[in-house]
Formats: sequence, C-alpha cells, structure tokens
Amino acid sequence: MTLLQESSAYTSKASGVYRPLADRMRPQDMSSFFGQRHLLAENMPLRKAIESGELHSMIFWGPPGTGKTTLARLVAHSSKANLVSLSAVLSGVKEIRAAIEQAKMRQQQFQQDTILFVDEVHRFNKSQQDAFLPHIEDGTIIFIGATTENPSFELNNALLSRVRVYVLQALDEQDIQKLLNRAIAVLEKESPGFAQRFPAELRDLLVQYVEGDARSALNLLEIVFDLSRGSDELISRDLILQVVKGGVKRFDRHGDVFHEQISALHKSVRGSDPDASLYWLCRMLDAGCDPLYIARRVVRMASEDIGNADPRALQLSLNAWDVVERLGSPEGELALAQAVSYLAVAAKSNAVYEAFNQAMSDVKGGKDYAVPVHLRNAPTRLMKELGYGKAYRYAHDYPNAYVPGEKYFPDEMSERTYYRPVSRGLEKQIDEKMRFLKNLKPEKGERG
Repeated sequence: MTLLQESSAYTSKASGVYRPLADRMRPQDMSSFFGQRHLLAENMPLRKAIESGELHSMIFWGPPGTGKTTLARLVAHSSKANLVSLSAVLSGVKEIRAAIEQAKMRQQQFQQDTILFVDEVHRFNKSQQDAFLPHIEDGTIIFIGATTENPSFELNNALLSRVRVYVLQALDEQDIQKLLNRAIAVLEKESPGFAQRFPAELRDLLVQYVEGDARSALNLLEIVFDLSRGSDELISRDLILQVVKGGVKRFDRHGDVFHEQISALHKSVRGSDPDASLYWLCRMLDAGCDPLYIARRVVRMASEDIGNADPRALQLSLNAWDVVERLGSPEGELALAQAVSYLAVAAKSNAVYEAFNQAMSDVKGGKDYAVPVHLRNAPTRLMKELGYGKAYRYAHDYPNAYVPGEKYFPDEMSERTYYRPVSRGLEKQIDEKMRFLKNLKPEKGERG
C-alpha cells in the first residue's frame, strides 16, 4: 500500500468518521511491515509458510506494539483465509463456540480455511484454552494466539504442544523512525506544513521514549498532531515532553532523568551511603516510578555489589519485591526503603559479578567441550559399560568434603579462577576456606 493509498483510506475527524492513526498505518502487505526480520526475512520459516500458504497454528509472543495483530491479519490475507478475531478479555466459551461454527460453515460451503486469532490469549483459563484443542487437531481452524506473557507459564501444555511459538521483538529505533516518518508524510497531506514544523531532534525524542512500541509511537504522534494543528510555529520540546509524560508526571521513565536517578540510587548503595540511597529512592517514588521496577533493580544491586559478602541482602531484596507485589503502596514502598538502607550498609563485594562475567566470556568465546567421562552420570548399563562415572570420587567420602586435586573443568581446558572472594563480610571466611582447601595435596596414587 502506498502512502497515497494510506492517506485515502483515512476519513478525517472533521468528516465525522475517525480511525486512529495506528489503525490507518496498519500494513497491508509484508513489504510495509516493520521489524521482526528474524522471522520475516527471506527464507525464514514463518515467511516461507506465509508465502506458500501452508499455514500452521502458532503463538505470537512479544511486548506491546510489535505487530502481533497486524501479522495475524497479514497471514490471513496472504493465505486468503477467513479471519475471525476474538479478545480473551471480552470473550468466553460462547464466543469460542460461535467462532468454531462459523469456521465449520466456511469450510463446508466455501472450502475456505479459517484463522481464529485470539488476542491476549493468556487471559483465557484452562477450560477455555482446552476448547480449541479438538478443532486445531481436526483442521477446523488454524489457531493464532497473541500474548505479552511467557507462554510456558501462562498457556496450557496441551495447547502449546499443538502450536509453534514465535517470539516477536521490540522494534529498533531505526524501524520506529521509519514508521514515524511514513505517518508524518500521511498527516502532512491533511495539514500541510506539519512535517516541516516537526524538528528531527524531537522526532528522535519520541522514538527514544516509546522503546520499540510502534502503536505507542503512532498514538503519541497523533496527539502531537492534534495539539499543534492550526499553528504555524515549530513544535516545541515542551509540547513533546507534555505528551510523553501525560502533562503531569515529572518522571520520564525512558529519558535522561530516569537513567540519572537510577544511577544515583545504585551508586549511593554501592558507596555505602544509606541517607543518599533513601533520598534517591524517595525522589523516584514521588515522581511516579513503578515500585516494581525499583524492586528489580534492588535485587540486581544485591547480587552485583554485595553478593556473598552478605547473602542476606539478596533475600531481603526479594522479600521487599514480594511485599510490593502483595501489598502495593505504601507498605511496599516502606519495604523497599528497608531493603535499600540495608544494602547500603552491608559489606560490599562484586566478586560474584566479576566471576560470572569472566566465566560467561569464556563460554561464549570458547568451544562446547564435552563433559569429562568421570563426571558423567551412568543411569543405564550401557553408560556404565562406556565408563561413564568411572573413577569419580565422591566428595563426602573425603575429609572436609573435598577431593584434593580433582578436576571439574572439561579435559581440554586449563583450570580457571573466576571467583576471588574479597576480605569483607562473609566472603572473608569463604576466602580463608578456599585457600585452605586448595593447599591440600592429593593422596599418593590418586589423580591430580
């Protein structure tokens, strides 16, 4: 669909028929679909299935505004299938039955396939999800579900076994920029001069704010367009900020202030200053930051900057997160304050953080070495005959529950030392223990 076609497909508000900009800009074919190149590039399985018309039931899992509904429509259009849409928020078993009957009728009278698209499918309970199963199996419907939640946790195993899950990703800034530019060109036809009055740096600000959500980008653009219509002046930064913040909140959760305050909180905790830590926590809460986001970051701080120097820090942080989820405000906020102040005064260590990064670097940059034979389990006779587990020495049979000289890395790798405990808190004792164990010598005749 060309820009001219997109523009002509829209009837302005002035005429009395209104279609949101996000709906007007919905792609009509694959060539105008932005993002999801990992699924829709040439020769990718989903692209080939769509182009060949040989469809299968599937789940689209991804964040809001990534094109799940649009992709379902494109699938139906390219395969010339009848599309029936349900929302799990508004529908129940009655609507499911009606959709199935319609699919059977289309199949019998017109020999036409039906794609049943269910938005927010994770909102259906087990019995509602089970209602689709026989009709997926007998070919009455091709099922497409859309969800923002992890299907492994939110969908029945029986349903998951009958579909293929495709993971959609947030659009990158380049794709959002292209989408906005295309939409601005459409709006320019309705209000000449709009594109020239919208500076490029303010478009970039809008792009950064929406974090890959195409629908949000178009909705905010439409608000900017409505607020600036009839003016000859350049669109201002203040107007953009009012739109993205709702004109009320002072806390831009995607902008510089957000990252600066998160950084200040984290560094105050790391620097063992409980007073500054509480100040930045309160600044963020007062400005409207989601307490659950702070809870996640506090858990990160507990592992990154405290670690095994005081393992209680992680547990206390998780407890605070739990209180936020269970009780909300203000009880949850007080629990966060308790966790933040404790983390600030706790003994500090980034030894686990550094060890994890070094180990991950070795794994990603190295080969997939086989597990040494003596470390392999041998639950079957064949495995035992192959020597699996032979010569493995059970640590609890040795003094200190430690086998001096035993090797646990792959045979092809030299020994590594990732974890280096600091001389603070519990890690001081851990360091002393590790030094003691590593100085023990293997008994005569033993490996190592």
